[in-house]
Amino acid sequence: MKKILILGAGKIGRIAAVMLNESGDYAVTLADSNGEILEFCAHDNAATLVKVDVTDEAALTEVARGHDAILSTCPFYLNVAIARVARSVGASYFDVTEDVETTRAIRDIAKGANSAFVPQCGLAPGFISIAAHDLFKRFESVQKLRLRVGALPQNPTNRLKYNLTWSTDGLINEYLNPCEAILNGKRVEVLPLEGYERFTIDGTEYEAFNTSGGVGALCDMLEGKVANLDYKTVRYPGHQEILKILIEDLRLGERPDMMKEIFENALPITQQDVIVIFADAVGMRNGDLCEENFIRKVHGTEIGGQKWSAIQITTSAGLCTLMDMVLTGQLPGAGYVRQEEVRLDDFLANRFGRYFSHGG
Repeated sequence: MKKILILGAGKIGRIAAVMLNESGDYAVTLADSNGEILEFCAHDNAATLVKVDVTDEAALTEVARGHDAILSTCPFYLNVAIARVARSVGASYFDVTEDVETTRAIRDIAKGANSAFVPQCGLAPGFISIAAHDLFKRFESVQKLRLRVGALPQNPTNRLKYNLTWSTDGLINEYLNPCEAILNGKRVEVLPLEGYERFTIDGTEYEAFNTSGGVGALCDMLEGKVANLDYKTVRYPGHQEILKILIEDLRLGERPDMMKEIFENALPITQQDVIVIFADAVGMRNGDLCEENFIRKVHGTEIGGQKWSAIQITTSAGLCTLMDMVLTGQLPGAGYVRQEEVRLDDFLANRFGRYFSHGG
């Protein structure tokens, strides 16, 4: 039985432990620096619980020894040190970070490693890149490749039409940092909150705008191969305008800690959410200009006798699927692994990837 260490016992780490425990094939250790959170996770009976300060590399190394894989669900700024520990103990490494600079640093750590390093393997970045790359491969040439993802409340009640569903640090990071894209065949950086558009799925209107990190490694892979590629976050109409007031007019973009405090004090958490996934490709096939898209709406469901939110399920399922595919030999077991090269059908057929079919 493979031994897995999950770092971070929050929204994603906890359900990842339950998912892996339910499979019956993994012995899970769940570690966090917060004893109260670990005590709460004890009710799941899904993992061995360990209290450790992940910023203490020596202490973390002792905990990590003997594990086949380390799954980080910690904030992005902790992941480079965690990846170093994974390499030092010979464990494969996986995370759900959206931060571009963190991912680049982890790629460097992965060079020449005997174990696999797979950053950005949640929902977006993560699954959306796999779906988009699958569309890309169906065309002889691609003019447009669009990736759109949103984690939204089913029943919005505030003017932002938004509830907190995952890491506030990660959310703010997406809103503030430059965004990767491909324009006229060349890789570029575009501004967050720009590129505004509206569209409708199943009679519901959404807006979308640039945010950082969701495109994963697709720009690396497809520069020069696709004319235009971009990633945008999906929200209900009106969200982006209020964000621009907060971030630009009130200058909260210069004070992310204050912005985090405001969000966490004012925006309630909800488990009644829906994940909107939309990937679209336009290009040439058999001499014709064609368009094809991939659409999913995923809702929460019950796992291990408990109800989990859609964002918890999709993020954890992306993480667990890639780990499962590496440790079972379906993906390379050494060095940096480009998850975007995973076949969509193989991903969805995986015992964890199948959760992306719920509500689809």
